[in-house]
Amino acid sequence: MRIYTRGGDRGKTSLIGGKRRYKDDLRVRAYGAVDEAGAFVGLAVAHLEQEGHFDMVSVLQEVSQVLWDVGADLAVPSSVQNYAFRTPTDAAALLEPLIDRYAAESDKIQKFVLRGGSLGSAYSHVACTVVRRAEREVVALMRVESIHEPTLQYLNRLSDLLFVMARAANARSHRDEVAYRHSPDVFR
Repeated sequence: MRIYTRGGDRGKTSLIGGKRRYKDDLRVRAYGAVDEAGAFVGLAVAHLEQEGHFDMVSVLQEVSQVLWDVGADLAVPSSVQNYAFRTPTDAAALLEPLIDRYAAESDKIQKFVLRGGSLGSAYSHVACTVVRRAEREVVALMRVESIHEPTLQYLNRLSDLLFVMARAANARSHRDEVAYRHSPDVFR
């Protein structure tokens, strides 16, 4: 099987359903950012696994599965109503107990913290920020085209999960967090 088609050589790609869009189209940018987020989640998984955080690995492997659904969901133009692989409507809600669980593993946060610590933590922070960018791309798309609302909800919750996982990975590794020196108390 050839991986190349030459179909994108003039700057366009196909959405699910066959409609062609430029590669800088808001919809393509949105699912491209989700694809990039999935790659960084995979990188975080690789480092968390090396650090022995197997519960986090399991959670993020499921997240990776859902991110494929999110990307596919975004690759469907709003004119296509009956596409099978939509972001599950309960996907964001399923992350909430995990957010609470991992948040409880580290000290109550008072100030903005510098990203870093263990590699698993650092890459979880990177994945978090890439998910936040994907969320911004979806918001830009949402302002001009309809989207399946659970995609945005999931990305919003996922960035929270990755943030608390990054903090938990540092806590488990006995790595102290470093507060941003000019940060007021922002989390109350």
